[in-house]
Amino acid sequence: MKRIEIEKPGGLENLKFVDAEQPKPQSDEVLLKVSHSSLNYHDLLVALGFIPTEDKRVPLGDAGCTVEAIGESVSEWKTGDQVMSVSFPRWIEGPPKYEYFSFIGDNEDGYASEYMTIKANALTPIPKDWSLQEAATLPCAGLTAWRAIMEEGNLQPNETILVQGSGGVSIFALQLAKAHGANVIATTSSDEKAEKLKSLGADEVVNYKEHPQWGKEVLRLTANEGVDHVVEVAGGESFNESIRCAKLGGHISIIGILDGNTSEILLPRLFAKQLRTSGISMGSQKSQRDMVDFLNKTDIRPIISDTFKLEKLGEAFQFQMDNKHFGKISIEV
Repeated sequence: MKRIEIEKPGGLENLKFVDAEQPKPQSDEVLLKVSHSSLNYHDLLVALGFIPTEDKRVPLGDAGCTVEAIGESVSEWKTGDQVMSVSFPRWIEGPPKYEYFSFIGDNEDGYASEYMTIKANALTPIPKDWSLQEAATLPCAGLTAWRAIMEEGNLQPNETILVQGSGGVSIFALQLAKAHGANVIATTSSDEKAEKLKSLGADEVVNYKEHPQWGKEVLRLTANEGVDHVVEVAGGESFNESIRCAKLGGHISIIGILDGNTSEILLPRLFAKQLRTSGISMGSQKSQRDMVDFLNKTDIRPIISDTFKLEKLGEAFQFQMDNKHFGKISIEV
């Protein structure tokens, strides 16, 4: 079988397309035939060496797969079942604990492989009528958006949410919020992307290049009330604008650091506005199953920007770094 290995973390040139022996499932494992994966910022940081991992690590944490074979003690799956990965196989349900945080694609080999074995309890069903390619967009970005606004945020119909940009998490948050009856304001960098966001249901779109202090524009659009929820993907100076535009008693989900991993903020602004902040890193298997149940009641479909073959993974990461995508970047395995 073929797979990608990170020969030595530290650069895209170290991604090697190699032959490997097809694994066999242990008693409590399943053998998966991987159909598709999708890229997340975490995967890029692993490939570039910013998140440490072992030499020859197989990257990528998302996958849509078919069960090819099962171990003798496996009862929850059968050959031919369509499944998707979970980011933290040990996090079944409940609040996070440190011992749960072994991440597929850095602590353990990931899905950049034609076949792989994994514990049978480290998978969930895919949404009904979704393709494996579509399902492969969900485990990181979809679940992060779900947990941020539906679980930690407890989003209610008619509330207003702000999403930043047009990456996977932001678009899923937009789609989930609209399906739940909420109002959505989005930020973006171009008129072209603004039109795409509006076509997905965004009620208002703010171009942050035209409005560098975009929080002021969001306040104007909300009659100076602000928004109930912010999905903060950028970090850096963006965080101050999120604080500016959040409603009194609002909620900010911090899920990314695209613009920097430090923010200089005035702490009194946080408690003066009675704000809640939540750091979000994916979620549990129960959360993923709850998300699938919700999706099964909607007509939501993921937005796939571009698709690359597995052997072109380095090109896919470069495409991601160049910020040319709108939605998810899919990897055909």
